Amino acid sequence: MNKWTRRAFIGAGTIAGGGFLIGVAGFVLAPSRHSLVADDAAAHGQLTTWITIAPDDTVTILVPHCDMGQGTLTALAMMAAEELEADWTRVRVQEAPALDAYANGYIVRAASGDYVPAVLGRGIDYSAFKLAEWFGFQTTGGSTAVRGTGEYGMRVAGAAAKEMLVNAAAAEWGVAASECVAKGSRIIHAASNRSATYGELARAAAAQKVPTTPALKAPDSFTLRRTSPGRLDIPSKVDGTATYAIDVTVPGMLYAAIAMAPVHGGTLVSVDPVPAEVMPGVKKVVQLKEAVAVVADSFWRARKALAALSPEFTDAGHGDVSTASIFAAFDAAIGAAPELPAEATTVVTADYRVPFLAHATMEPMVCTAKFEGGRVDIWTGVQDPLNARSVAAKALEIDVEQVTLTNCLLGGGFGRRLPFTFDYVDLGVRIARAVSPLPVKTIWSRENDIQHDYYRGAALSRHAGALDASGVPQAAHSFYTGGGNAEAVAMPYAIAATSAEEKESKHPIRPGQWRSVLNSQHGFFKESFIDEMAHAAGVDPFGFRLALLTEQPRVKAVLEKAAAVSGWGTPLPPGEGRGIAVCESFGTIVAEVAHVAVSPEGALKVLHVYAAVDCGDVVHLDGATAQVEGSIIFALSAALLSEITIEGGRVVETNFRDYPMIHLKDAPKVTTAFVRSDAPLGGLGEPCVPPLAPAVTNAIHAATGIRVRELPIRKTPLARA
Repeated sequence: MNKWTRRAFIGAGTIAGGGFLIGVAGFVLAPSRHSLVADDAAAHGQLTTWITIAPDDTVTILVPHCDMGQGTLTALAMMAAEELEADWTRVRVQEAPALDAYANGYIVRAASGDYVPAVLGRGIDYSAFKLAEWFGFQTTGGSTAVRGTGEYGMRVAGAAAKEMLVNAAAAEWGVAASECVAKGSRIIHAASNRSATYGELARAAAAQKVPTTPALKAPDSFTLRRTSPGRLDIPSKVDGTATYAIDVTVPGMLYAAIAMAPVHGGTLVSVDPVPAEVMPGVKKVVQLKEAVAVVADSFWRARKALAALSPEFTDAGHGDVSTASIFAAFDAAIGAAPELPAEATTVVTADYRVPFLAHATMEPMVCTAKFEGGRVDIWTGVQDPLNARSVAAKALEIDVEQVTLTNCLLGGGFGRRLPFTFDYVDLGVRIARAVSPLPVKTIWSRENDIQHDYYRGAALSRHAGALDASGVPQAAHSFYTGGGNAEAVAMPYAIAATSAEEKESKHPIRPGQWRSVLNSQHGFFKESFIDEMAHAAGVDPFGFRLALLTEQPRVKAVLEKAAAVSGWGTPLPPGEGRGIAVCESFGTIVAEVAHVAVSPEGALKVLHVYAAVDCGDVVHLDGATAQVEGSIIFALSAALLSEITIEGGRVVETNFRDYPMIHLKDAPKVTTAFVRSDAPLGGLGEPCVPPLAPAVTNAIHAATGIRVRELPIRKTPLARA
């Protein structure tokens, strides 16, 4: 790893005064992100910010994103290697370190995509980077990695590095660069029968000026993308050498178990430390404002000693808050249903309700920290290492330069390890300070994890729709609580009058970003309601939707694909049904068909889920398919089983016995069909979540006539008389 300094970057990265020049000239002169390289780049064969080539031809690609099992690092490396024309067998990938130079500003381009004029692209990339650097932003989330960093960072970096290698070879051979070809990690000059490996050319190439606008390959010339090479992260996960935060050990390490105020915002009133202090292996009882921790020579001993304590906490004035009181407030805030045209022939109304949800990642929260001499070393797993570094610095009241953070593999994220949720880092470093200079690993129990999450918000939505005498929808309106943005509430259907309005109702349960964010609630709301309108019109739900998509060709194509692969309309046995739903989020359109069976006694089995996905294009085919499948299983657990409830201001659920997930035996078969389009790349980590719940509940209605309007589905009796 090259040593970074705060001195000026070489290449195009140096501008007057080290700042960003505002205005048109500023956009033109702004350094490209791929040209920000270390001071000693040439000595190490570093060609661009993200790419280093060693003498043995090994290509190392640094990626400013974390590994949560989603396969993103492989996809991003493929995008760089495709443009670089690298031999894939020589490609390695590493997560970029938590340093300012690797701040991630490509989220802006992920959101804006091709709408940014080319002349402004570099300036926007660089200014977004400077803002990300300023705020300490290195986030993996929002389904932005491939469509942001990949498209506007990795591709350009790979193309620039290839151009530098070609120029270096041409200069050495005294030939025109246009006569040289890059292929399989070699530069070839066919006319003179000369060639050189990337490793042989790397140092000379690194001395070349970094091109700012290298030519990118046309999609029809891709040879690596759209294939499925072995994922680069899999071997270490199979042989056990992969290191997650839970695996970290450092010399002299102690372990901490923690009990936090059960009501968010509560504080520690008192605790008698003696019952824990006299137990074997216990080193210290640490009292914090909002928690008490026991530090011992093993986690088992720390947790056992913690159980011997009887801490008293305040309830922050929220002791009377419950799920019932929260939803009563939601109902009062929404009030009457939206008004409809007086001339409506048929009126359709419905309320939908979804609960709080925890992330319940496979790996609970973990932070190992060693505080000594006014600085701290941290080992953890987060979706934003730079932001976590800032949280630690603030907690310890030290400069961020005194924080070194090593980000490990994440055993799941789903939003729980995003910025503004780093309480486990904050608590972990404060506990480490209390036992300084010894390092301590603070491990959250599953109970800590479930009861002290940043929860997907509960919500209530009240809908009213109108149909004319021919069954054509005239209006579809909703009032809702729990948050909503333009993307989440938007419906693609050509209905004359539509609206969605939030009615604010506050509660003390701390919210967080959950996979697909607000789309997870509103996908269920709007696709359930359009299904109800179709049935009120007496029209097949697929055909009803299709007739309203004349101005949405991409959505229409995806919906038709889902119907085709699922055999929509073919007969099913009694007690079985199909349901359909389509949602657009994070630049991707997904239609899903669920095929379910419901016994007369009400036992539900989701047999098959068919997903049609238009994310523009696919980079790693198997990885993309796995993302679709993983999203569907994740969403199915929430739709069928999961719910966080509140009583006395605190979370009731404690572990998987009362916050269940589906088991392998309950998992449906999943069929995925990608629909390629000319649209900008869309995300894949989240967009397949929103359509799942409405597809399943719509299928239940098709099978039984019972309409499920509240999640999880297990709360609605499905038995038929």
